[in-house]
Amino acid sequence: MPYKGLKQYVDQLRELDELVEINEFVDPVLEISELADRYVKSSGKALLFTKTGTPFPLVINLFASDERMSMAIGRTNLDEAANEIEKLFRQFTMPAGGFIAKMKMLPGLSKIASYVPAKINRKGICQQNIITDPDLDTFPILKCWPHDGGRFITLPIVHTRHPDTGEVNAGMYRMQIIDRKTTGMHWHRHKTGANHFEAWKKKGEKMPVSVVLGGDPVYTYTATAPLPEGIDEYILAGFLRRKKVKLVKCISNDLFVPEDSDIVIEGYVDPSEDPVWEGPFGDHTGFYSLADWYPAFHITCITHRQDAIYPATIVGVPPMEDAWIGKATEKLFLPPIKLTLLPEIIDLHMPVEGVAHNLVLVKIRKTYPGQGMKVINSLFGAGQMMFSKFIVVVSDDVDLKDYKAVADNIFSNTDINNDIMITKGPLDILDHSSDNFSFGGKMGIDATAKYREEAGKRLAASFRAEALLSVFKPLKDKIRLKMPFADMPLVFAAISKESTGFSDLLELNYDVTGLILIVVDSTVDLDDKRILLWQALSNTDPDRDIKEIKGSIIINSTAKIHPSDNFNRSWPNIVVSADETIERVDKILKLLDHGGIIPSPSARLKRMDFGGGASVRKDID
Repeated sequence: MPYKGLKQYVDQLRELDELVEINEFVDPVLEISELADRYVKSSGKALLFTKTGTPFPLVINLFASDERMSMAIGRTNLDEAANEIEKLFRQFTMPAGGFIAKMKMLPGLSKIASYVPAKINRKGICQQNIITDPDLDTFPILKCWPHDGGRFITLPIVHTRHPDTGEVNAGMYRMQIIDRKTTGMHWHRHKTGANHFEAWKKKGEKMPVSVVLGGDPVYTYTATAPLPEGIDEYILAGFLRRKKVKLVKCISNDLFVPEDSDIVIEGYVDPSEDPVWEGPFGDHTGFYSLADWYPAFHITCITHRQDAIYPATIVGVPPMEDAWIGKATEKLFLPPIKLTLLPEIIDLHMPVEGVAHNLVLVKIRKTYPGQGMKVINSLFGAGQMMFSKFIVVVSDDVDLKDYKAVADNIFSNTDINNDIMITKGPLDILDHSSDNFSFGGKMGIDATAKYREEAGKRLAASFRAEALLSVFKPLKDKIRLKMPFADMPLVFAAISKESTGFSDLLELNYDVTGLILIVVDSTVDLDDKRILLWQALSNTDPDRDIKEIKGSIIINSTAKIHPSDNFNRSWPNIVVSADETIERVDKILKLLDHGGIIPSPSARLKRMDFGGGASVRKDID
């Protein structure tokens, strides 16, 4: 169902017992984030804070369950929406040879046309209150983590328009508060907002920008969706909610926004101005994204509805709320990929530990030799899939969410010389592992069952755990070892570079063929498989950090902060709460008397904090 603003959605969450209302004051500076982190990692409910020190209540964890994510996009479940999208795409991609076949496409075209947003010639609900002397301190804006550069608006829907084509975009780019009327505008070089900015810069004119907070929660989802440039996000929103979005003209610029939004922040970016220093920010990678120069957004007017609720989210060490947003994207965007690019794809999964762009698992219906590699090459060049760092392709009998089964297929079906591809290409700007900003190594693994023409020497060979572990005897007092699966030669080794370098591991006698050794820092908990996978994917550049020795693969997934690493970029620190914040929230939870909530995740991860703030400085003379 379509929602007429956040209050209606929050009221329904309350009815369904999917909401916790907190009437004690919890500070938007650091405390709300720590509390929300505990709830999201406990599979907890959405949180509504009624006392925020401002006129506005704050809601967080809106999307952090399958039920709430489905509700947010106006459906009973994600499969329902995905099936409808697939049906529509099948209709458009079927050959339309004759007049009757073409006529059969008209209902689908008519349906899409009915979801095109409509501009209305009156003020909207979002303009019940108009503030021409704007002050961002009116809102309970979060400072999420201790080393953040300041307070950030974390769920902004940023509206821009191309000055020449008139194409509009609604994207999600975090906004750091610079002062009461100014924020940073953190759009990455690959994003549509940044492309629009460059076009306005060429024209030498100020760029109008309007930021929406709240409204129907489907608006927030579609702002994150990987739509091709030039496709209006509100068409997708209308399709999902089964009702077109009504747009109203802003008060101080000529952009249009949903009339049922909760809050609208209007203004402009001046391309002729010097950029502002923005960040650091505890990001969805689980590490701080470091400070850099970004454009300044100047606020000219703020409008809001009478019953407005301020929406927020936090990101950090996975899983976080964005994991459920990513799951929705997997479901909804698989049909277009399958029907327009790679029809052999059956399923696609991005594990939470891969933070959206580090790992993509793909299941295909294989019918000819080389098909696995074909899929890998295609995906590395397909839209936002171009940012993927690791892609693994398996055959149609594998459950992609069974990571042991995926690992078993890698060992059973992979030949080092023929089935592993290491290349270079664009990376997400937040990837910190590469020697170069937004460009580095990528790895594709074809773990499909092989045809006779693809026959090679599989990675795995028969082995005994005792024989495998004996390889590491020369370093037995300097490293810790873990085999997560007893029946396959996958080993994690934890080292401290003060006593053991990665090069020491390369000099061992690897007489057990088919070993995969992943080396992590001594601070990593070897018993936590999710943290191990997150660290391995985050800290590895496939082109630089993966070595092959005698048929075994050795991977350096340590932090590159020791002088021996010879790493020439800043390395970000892990995102965790400060001790004093943890202690304060412990007391708040006792007051709230809420059961089933885990202790602070940050307390458990503290040993992985290298100190030194958001950026870990190398000890280089």
